[in-house]
Amino acid sequence: MTSTDDRIKDALDDDDFEFLKDLEGDRGLFQQIGDSWKGPLGGWAKLIFAFTAALGVLFLFVIWQVAHSTDHPMIHALWAIAGVALLVVIGFAKEWMFARMNMLTILREVKKLQVQVALLSEERES
Repeated sequence: MTSTDDRIKDALDDDDFEFLKDLEGDRGLFQQIGDSWKGPLGGWAKLIFAFTAALGVLFLFVIWQVAHSTDHPMIHALWAIAGVALLVVIGFAKEWMFARMNMLTILREVKKLQVQVALLSEERES
């Protein structure tokens, strides 16, 4: 730890220190997904996750239909087009989830910077 980190640690109370310690931990994919389910848009994130899972199951059914509908070319083509459309919609839903996860990661970093700037400004005042 650097001297700045030590000063920050000394200036924080226990709650703030625990908050910063939680922010510094390396978070994996599943923890980031779980973190995106909290907060003001947590309900939407849960809905999009469930929606994406349901579309994934539907996509597997469509693939099965494509594999077994070889007797009529038009039906086969329609199932294949439905599969591509499902892939596009799943891609958009996943993009929204990953954008939200990235936003939360950036907010964590901004929060750390806010605390550091506040502590440095207090240090200059005293």
